[in-house]
Amino acid sequence: MRNLTMMTDLYQLTMMNGYFLKGKAKEECVFDLFFRQKSTINYAVFAGLDQAVDYIQNLHFTKDDIEYLRSLGTFHEDFLKYLEGFKFTGDMYSVREGDIVYPQEPIVVIKAPLIEAQLIETALLNIISHQTLIATKSSRIVHAANGKSVVEFGLRRAQGPDAGIYGARAAVIGGCNGTSNVLTGQMFNIPVKGTHAHSWVMSFDSELEAFRAFAEIYPDSCLLLVDTYDSVQGIKNAITVFKELKAKGHKPVGIRLDSGDLAYLSKLARRMLDEAGFKDAIVMASGDIDEYLLESLRNQGAMIDVFGVGTKLITSEDTPSLGGVYKLSAIERNGVMEPRMKISDSIVKVTNPGFKTLYRLYEKGSGMAFADLIALNGEKIGKPLVLTHETERWKTTTLEDYDIRCMLYKIFEKGKNLYVAPALEDIVKFATAEKAKFWDEYKRIDNPHIYKVNLSDKLYELKQSILKKRKSR
Repeated sequence: MRNLTMMTDLYQLTMMNGYFLKGKAKEECVFDLFFRQKSTINYAVFAGLDQAVDYIQNLHFTKDDIEYLRSLGTFHEDFLKYLEGFKFTGDMYSVREGDIVYPQEPIVVIKAPLIEAQLIETALLNIISHQTLIATKSSRIVHAANGKSVVEFGLRRAQGPDAGIYGARAAVIGGCNGTSNVLTGQMFNIPVKGTHAHSWVMSFDSELEAFRAFAEIYPDSCLLLVDTYDSVQGIKNAITVFKELKAKGHKPVGIRLDSGDLAYLSKLARRMLDEAGFKDAIVMASGDIDEYLLESLRNQGAMIDVFGVGTKLITSEDTPSLGGVYKLSAIERNGVMEPRMKISDSIVKVTNPGFKTLYRLYEKGSGMAFADLIALNGEKIGKPLVLTHETERWKTTTLEDYDIRCMLYKIFEKGKNLYVAPALEDIVKFATAEKAKFWDEYKRIDNPHIYKVNLSDKLYELKQSILKKRKSR
């Protein structure tokens, strides 16, 4: 467990210093963590809770931390003395890792003294936004793979060690069934997978010699990379070695393509392997693969069994930021929790006020997710339930009967950790089961159907009343 307390923006500390000096440090408040709409993300897979809990649980300033802050000449000495005993004493609510979530939904809620809630903003956004982004990209890629196996291959292209380690973990939550990252495999009990690189082939005098050497060392796990010089000749050389292995009583695994026209080469390789009697040998493909290329390969009838996906997954190349936000939504005044709301000319930046919770509604019988409802904490949700679009108020849906799940679970209570981290394999099972509860129309890569996320009537009325008060000032 690492101490990441100082992994914060300077302005968090300057605000904390100000809260302390103005007597506001102990004011109870509520912050919501959510993400804003992105054109390339129609849903997200929540990840990073395990590391976020470790971070909060280990919050404390060391003597060296405080000496460094003192050296900046910015902070009052009484504030620095206060930091000597700093720890988190508030409540934290969160959705489960693997949950499908949507823009504007509160996926983490912090209810704590203002000075504590302010400090943790930067680290929570860093941890949760990154892992949720990669889990989401993985989910889209796995969906586009249409049942074919996907392995995370991105460590060498990740933006640093943590991005590689926890990005691989998030990719598995999103649906990948293995990683090339040995440390991630060791830390989280994830299957590790890999073959050899072009350098193996180039280190020998011929490709055939290289393949024979690899097969000699790994006779029962022989998967050969065939595109170092010429893919077609590489497939032929692989088949020669496979026949030699078969004659010795071994069963080759298959081949890997890493460049060229993957649709054409995979179909050619499949035909050549089948004709040579290796119908069980797999064709693996790697390279600059993402969900868009996967859909194209599927449309072209590519014969690929396993995909190794690297750069475009581990960096979420087309959408490098989730757009995570952490906003104050309520603050205590004279013993009453008063709602707060950010107002902007941009409608996407207008926040939802108050201490809230999040529900998911499922169709009775089918068990499929129908809509999400953001409501005020403690608000009773009854039957029948009328869902009304927030801005297009003429759009309504009445639910006579439904199943409902509160998605926010209490993780910390008055600073005490209530969270029992599930095994990663259990998180993956939950994520897979939840994703299956959404119709394919919501998961389309292009032009997905818009999933309903509604405000409860009381939350909508509260939001409108604040807007009207602001307008009248």
